[in-house]
Amino acid sequence: MRAIGQDVLGGPEVLRIVETERPEPGPSEVLVRVHAAGVNPTDLWHRETGGLLGERPVPLGWDVSGTVEAVGLGVTMYRPGDAVYGMPRLPRPAGAYAEFLTAPARHLALRPAGLSHTEAAALPVAALTAWQSLVDTAGVGPGQRVLVHAAAGGVGHLAVQIAKARGAHVTGTASGPKHAFVKDLGADEVVDYRETDFTEAVKDVDVVLDTVGGEYGPRSLEVLRPGGMLVSIASPAEAYLADAARQRGLRAGFTIVEPDNGGLREIAALVESGRLRVHVDAVLPLAEAGRAHELLAGGTVRGKVVLTVA
Repeated sequence: MRAIGQDVLGGPEVLRIVETERPEPGPSEVLVRVHAAGVNPTDLWHRETGGLLGERPVPLGWDVSGTVEAVGLGVTMYRPGDAVYGMPRLPRPAGAYAEFLTAPARHLALRPAGLSHTEAAALPVAALTAWQSLVDTAGVGPGQRVLVHAAAGGVGHLAVQIAKARGAHVTGTASGPKHAFVKDLGADEVVDYRETDFTEAVKDVDVVLDTVGGEYGPRSLEVLRPGGMLVSIASPAEAYLADAARQRGLRAGFTIVEPDNGGLREIAALVESGRLRVHVDAVLPLAEAGRAHELLAGGTVRGKVVLTVA
């Protein structure tokens, strides 16, 4: 089968098409014929540094949408021909940048009705990150005030919609040209982070989702109400930040997204009810994975970049 490989860690130029053996599903696994693979910041990080997996190249790609080709021993959830989507194995290698991959059956779910493979492949990593941060970790509910940083990004644009679906009042930060896009997602307010200090424009927030990192974490504590929570997906909350939060009567935490069949089914239900839509900004063929990484690194993407495979 064809796949994207790399011999060394480095920039987008190290990515290339390789021929490799088609995998076989083990017990409790399925073999998926990949139709599309989403591109995420974690892909860029692992390509360049090895990420959480050590200083060596690993098969890239975790967002996948495709059809079940075969099932392993003990799998009863799916049959060959089923359309599925998911985020298998993260933070371990999955290898979605390929024509086939194997995945634990419960790391996938049936593809949301009405979505193409390209749209479905854009969802799992970003939508599960938003869901697990806002719902599982922060417990966002009706009447709460939520601030989403980088609200036009891959995670951000889905987080805005998930928070709204939970009944929250949502403020997003985004550059001026992206304000109309974020408002169209359902955001109640949008702050231009280039022109306005969000700590002056936003107050009494229950939950902040920090998708940026750096100084955004400490500054976000200033906008939280007593008892509020900062959830970071960009960098671990260092001891000083957690201590600073506690001293103010706040909470601060760092989350890493996990494979989650239940979460995928909740996300599919939101899509099918019309309360969640994914925006695909660019679609490229598998052979142009390097170009896809360049686009995402450029910082101008709204929503997601997807590779078509089959």
